[in-house]
Amino acid sequence: MPGFREHITGSTIVGIGYGTAAWYVGEIPPLTCLLGAGLCSVAGMLPDLDSGPGIPLKESVAFAAAVVPVMLLPRLQQISMPSEALILVCAAIYLTIRFGVTFLLKKFAVHRGMFHSVPSAAIAGLSAFLIFSSEEPMRRYFVASAVVLGFLTHLILDEIWSVKLGMFGPKIKKSFGTAVKFMGNEAWANIVTYLLVIILGAL
Repeated sequence: MPGFREHITGSTIVGIGYGTAAWYVGEIPPLTCLLGAGLCSVAGMLPDLDSGPGIPLKESVAFAAAVVPVMLLPRLQQISMPSEALILVCAAIYLTIRFGVTFLLKKFAVHRGMFHSVPSAAIAGLSAFLIFSSEEPMRRYFVASAVVLGFLTHLILDEIWSVKLGMFGPKIKKSFGTAVKFMGNEAWANIVTYLLVIILGAL
């Protein structure tokens, strides 16, 4: 299966292409295009949050812990929160993601479970849409779609690597079909995943 380097390289190339196309064709502002390209690149690591303690988990959680509070700042400022409270809330969000999410992932996540699935890509995109604040809906859709695209790039690379070309034709590995999927083997994981899709979609 592709490693960290292949995944981050693939999603970065896709992100640069998507950001460039959005600026050239879709007339999305350059800074928003840069943000989308960066998020697409990082989203290429997200499915491997279920791979246990390693570079994808460490780097993705650290990035999310730093970036999510910053992306939430405009929303927090809209409710006229005092500066002290704003700092405390951002710090709480950072600590929750950095340590709380890491603990939960290490304890409950199963490699090639529902983290490697299309509905999980939808969860990532919906989360980005809700977190990112902009008066122009198109910018929010662009950022969300960039995250989904990076996530799906990871899944597609996993499936490509599960087909090995041999002298007598392609050989399908056992891992084929475990990345781009809509359902996993664990019923509770399927239920939780689709509940999150419904809840985030309703918000």
